[in-house]
Amino acid sequence: MKKIRMRFRAKAKGDIVKVIGLIKHPNLTYIMAKKQHKEVNFLTYIKATHNGEVVYEASTSQFLSKDPVLKFAFKGGKKGDVVEVYVRDLKGNEGTKKVKIK
Repeated sequence: MKKIRMRFRAKAKGDIVKVIGLIKHPNLTYIMAKKQHKEVNFLTYIKATHNGEVVYEASTSQFLSKDPVLKFAFKGGKKGDVVEVYVRDLKGNEGTKKVKIK
């Protein structure tokens, strides 16, 4: 299995934390994979947690773009806390990224 690469940053403004990041993944749909003679593979699950609580969760499909940008916000975080983002694709490849809130 390959590790999925990601880059994220999180910034607190008051009690709102804004998270933005890039997930490096080809996200090959069934049609694209057939044209390119490759295997189908796309992100199927994304989850972000803060202090053990889920702050963002998505079950995704083949309709995400290549190297998607993920952006979300939540209440309750403060500077110095850690947000952990976890992703999984169709083949079972996984990636986890921890980012400190600034």
